[in-house]
Amino acid sequence: MQAVILAGGLGTRLKPLTLDTPKSMVMINNKPYLEHQLELLKKNDVDEIVMCIGYLGNKIKDYFGDGSRWGVRIKYSVEGKLLGTGGAIKNAERYLNEDFFIIYGDSYLPLDYNELFSYFKKVSKIGAVVVYDNEKDTQVRKNILVDKENCVLCYNKDKTDGEFNYIEAGVLIFKKGVLDLIQEKKIVSLEKEIFPMLITKKELVAYKTKKRFYDIGTPERLRIISDVLK
Repeated sequence: MQAVILAGGLGTRLKPLTLDTPKSMVMINNKPYLEHQLELLKKNDVDEIVMCIGYLGNKIKDYFGDGSRWGVRIKYSVEGKLLGTGGAIKNAERYLNEDFFIIYGDSYLPLDYNELFSYFKKVSKIGAVVVYDNEKDTQVRKNILVDKENCVLCYNKDKTDGEFNYIEAGVLIFKKGVLDLIQEKKIVSLEKEIFPMLITKKELVAYKTKKRFYDIGTPERLRIISDVLK
């Protein structure tokens, strides 16, 4: 199985830690955060990795190389400028399999990826997003509306809406055909531009998990995940 890791962000909320270090390379328990993520993926039989890198990306490439030390194969897709989540995936098109996971470079979800992959093949849609019901508070407000058939009806992470019943948990899976919706070398957001198109076509479904997700977006959340990963 293959995963794309979006690791090109600036990490502005973690300054000064990210002044000379990519956000995904911030040290947690004596190893870069991204190394914890790779170990989780390898444990779940995801052994092909495409790293979408930008800001200080050479530090990621120098550390992980071809991935053989971790039993995975890594390829790198380099952004000359930030292209957004959708633009970064389009930029990596030449490396992508027919089905691939997308993982944000600042989030961690201890998920069974084999189960998610099986679910995705069964529903036969263009995309699926993992969602969490916030049973254990993640400090992130609910941002996605899912119906009883697991179809995604609405997504908006910038707006509070009492109808939202889940949180996007930081893991997606797509068919490569989604790239036909993304213009090359353009700044494109998956969440703001591609999700609405898929929702309209009823081609985006939800995979519900009881596993709480974590992220390293702020110093406080960094402390939380440090405890979790000990």
